[in-house]
Amino acid sequence: MGIPGLCFLLLLPFSSVLVSTTSIDASFSSDEQERDRVHQLPGQDFNVSFAHYSGYVTVNEESGRALFYWFFEAQEDPQSKPLVLWLNGGPGCSSIAYGVAEEIGPFHVNPDGKSVYLNPYSWNQVANVLFLDSPVGVGYSYTNNSNDLLSNGDQRTAGDSLVFLNNWLQRFPQYKGREFYLTGESYAGHYVPQLAQAIYQSNNLTGEKSINLIGYMVGNALTDDYHDHIGVFQFMWTSGLISDQTYNLSNLYCDSQSFIHTSRSLGNIDPYSIFTPTCSATSILSRNKVLKKLRSVNRIKGGYDPCTENHSTVYFNLPEVQKALHVNPAFAPSHWDTCSDLVSVHWKDSPTSMLSVYRELIDVGLRIWMFSGDTDAVIPVTSTRHSIISLGLPSLGRYRAWYNNGQVGGSTQLYKGLTFVTVRGAGHEVPLHKPDLALVLFKSFLADDAMPTSSSMVADY
Repeated sequence: MGIPGLCFLLLLPFSSVLVSTTSIDASFSSDEQERDRVHQLPGQDFNVSFAHYSGYVTVNEESGRALFYWFFEAQEDPQSKPLVLWLNGGPGCSSIAYGVAEEIGPFHVNPDGKSVYLNPYSWNQVANVLFLDSPVGVGYSYTNNSNDLLSNGDQRTAGDSLVFLNNWLQRFPQYKGREFYLTGESYAGHYVPQLAQAIYQSNNLTGEKSINLIGYMVGNALTDDYHDHIGVFQFMWTSGLISDQTYNLSNLYCDSQSFIHTSRSLGNIDPYSIFTPTCSATSILSRNKVLKKLRSVNRIKGGYDPCTENHSTVYFNLPEVQKALHVNPAFAPSHWDTCSDLVSVHWKDSPTSMLSVYRELIDVGLRIWMFSGDTDAVIPVTSTRHSIISLGLPSLGRYRAWYNNGQVGGSTQLYKGLTFVTVRGAGHEVPLHKPDLALVLFKSFLADDAMPTSSSMVADY
């Protein structure tokens, strides 16, 4: 899910991502594209109109680093739709586990862990969507050099992701030059702007525009350690989750003891979504009873399931699922998991702030959106707002509500160079908690349109 603690480590300093000199493999062909086609998933008892593909792309021949992807063409007219890359964070969490299986992908996993149903709010309704397990050691991605697992960090992740995209476009040349967008959540607040910066620098250096980057969008994103820290405790205090004493101490220092105290204050709630139930044996049983009552798994459209991560863990460990997704048996993990502790514990470089990258990319005119589920206590709306305010961007228009089906979906503010959107009632994983609102948000981002308004809108002066 990302960001395992509430106090972020100050690690090694970050400089601009170096453009990788790893050569692009020119041997990719339509045969390899066809080899990656997924024909049918285990437990899929319905047909789909779109093609999807999964497999590996080597990003470093010397060490044998290979990243696993799953790509879904748009449901209608994919030739006219943009290409979007989704990244989950951690660092060390799988975009297949979260992005595909419980957020924006077309297939979500049923509570039995053996079958899938169709997500009616999948983002491939309006775009061709590519999911990447990055870096190596995450999900099904692997390396032949075990030292790679102990030396992951922001800079290499951005470099490997850039090589991945260039090589993937060799395999899928029909997407070269297509409008391209980056999006993700949580620690992807580092991955996404860093990769955008690497793409921009590479395009300037080489004059190559195969990756036609238009912009990026991040949600509940780790952005700036100082502002994230301030925002976390402000949100917890104003939400009634911590005491006055804990809040006052948090303004003085941030250490493990203060967070032990904070976690005790929170009680048994999910800090990623403070108003929804946590996963328990009771909630699993209840969800299974609902499943049995339904005639078709395709009808599971409403209600929040807090145990989605458990379902994915069962499903993606099934040998028949791994075979269908072309997982290399020689490198398949002994136990697939949603996040890798090995990757996160040995993370090498993580800058304390992304704000300088934002300033650079705002200045060159990239479309940049930040969104925030307003019930997340891990990287809350207050943290994101502090980071945006620190950029000093002029506001364009008033802070206002936006609407979906006549109901307030959240709030929004347009700045010069950046759009900010809150999603009402959503936690850390906005598309999991509010999939309908997340799809409205995504459509607005792609169209570069303001969030929907209502005639009864009242501006916040």
